[in-house]
Amino acid sequence: MTTVRRCTAALAVSAVLCVVFAPAAFAGGDVPPPASGSSPDPSPSASPSASPSVSAPALAVKLPRGLYGEKDPTYDGVWRQSLALLGQAASGVRPANDAVRWLKKQRCANGGFAAFRADPAAPCDASTPIDSNSTAVAVQALSSLGDQRPFMTTSVAWLRSTQNKDGGWGYTPGAPSDANSTSLVIGALTSAGVRPTSMRVPQGDPDGKHAYDALVGFSIPCDAGSGADAGAFAYQPDQDGKLTANDDATAAAVLAGLGKRLVTAPVTAGAAPTCVPSTASRRPSPERAARNGAAYLAGALAATGHLDQPPLPGTSNSDAGAATPDIGNTADAVVALTAAGYGDQATGALEWLKKNSGTWAQQQGPAAYAQLIFAAYATDTDPRNFGGIDLVERLNATGPTPRSVAPPEPRPGNAAESAIADGGAAVLLWVAGVGVVAALGTAFLLSRRKTRQP
Repeated sequence: MTTVRRCTAALAVSAVLCVVFAPAAFAGGDVPPPASGSSPDPSPSASPSASPSVSAPALAVKLPRGLYGEKDPTYDGVWRQSLALLGQAASGVRPANDAVRWLKKQRCANGGFAAFRADPAAPCDASTPIDSNSTAVAVQALSSLGDQRPFMTTSVAWLRSTQNKDGGWGYTPGAPSDANSTSLVIGALTSAGVRPTSMRVPQGDPDGKHAYDALVGFSIPCDAGSGADAGAFAYQPDQDGKLTANDDATAAAVLAGLGKRLVTAPVTAGAAPTCVPSTASRRPSPERAARNGAAYLAGALAATGHLDQPPLPGTSNSDAGAATPDIGNTADAVVALTAAGYGDQATGALEWLKKNSGTWAQQQGPAAYAQLIFAAYATDTDPRNFGGIDLVERLNATGPTPRSVAPPEPRPGNAAESAIADGGAAVLLWVAGVGVVAALGTAFLLSRRKTRQP
């Protein structure tokens, strides 16, 4: 997952040359509902900010109130806002009402989200570039806020309406399915209380294709013929149908295949992952494919403690010289391995991130800080002292002042844990915390907690 939305995909719609990369999709986990109720290849990493010696270009649009980050939001506004809200939820932070309102106003009446709409009051039409990634990540973010289920339902319906015949999703409606988009939508569905296997094409057909059917189709077999790519996931097959390992897609698919969310709590580490071949007549299960993907990631991290950016299209690593570390996808690999129960294989990468991610996050802004918070949360690492950096403080500083910030305390076991685990119950936990004080008889505090929902 890169920290700025896949601009190659957004610009494929608008036919404009891409100069700022955009983020690839990521996935979440499966939770039961509450009792009450062709896509371009993803960029390898976030684009660097302008050199300090060069004046930053003027923004194409005016930054709206409530938005996180200071860069042009044209290609990543909804993405970075959603990640910022998820990062705050994982840190015990209640976001500003303005931040939540901004995200909700970006939604079109049909439930879909575009990467950014400069005038959210204007109705969406056929020219509005709604995409699956922006919609899915927004659903995941809203699920962490509480009292958003009716709003999310419309977006889930839009996702259902754009599902491909193979059960997956591409970046835009009608585009061929890809592993990243499909993984991110799996996270949105489960965050909203919808099991991915229940959404099939054709609708209502028990033998129809579902999201996991498409996802497993991107997994590379664990056999000698696959070489170093064995177990990995491809973004998409090439024009000849060949699958090539993609680190971004693999980290996303590992989480999706295991039914995990974008923000996932620590899992006790077990034995190292292995790549297990499937039989010739039967593809691996989603979980088996995910664990094969974890084996690939563990091997990729073993040598240096980090992943590398792939060469640009039409070039090779030998053309570019030394490989460039991919900080964003390294953080994703840490989350994926830890969530799969292979945290011991991610220890070196976590320490590498602590030493090498600060400048990158400062350049990239809120989505990057959130991404590192996800890695800290998954590994039970203090996000307020991540290699000496307070990720929570820096994330909060990129946008409107939060409504409240939980005091630093050991994790897990705070409000963020419930916010993610319950798919949107953070507000209830915070209210319960205030209620402890209210029980002493202070009516004033009771009134204070009735903050209007955005």
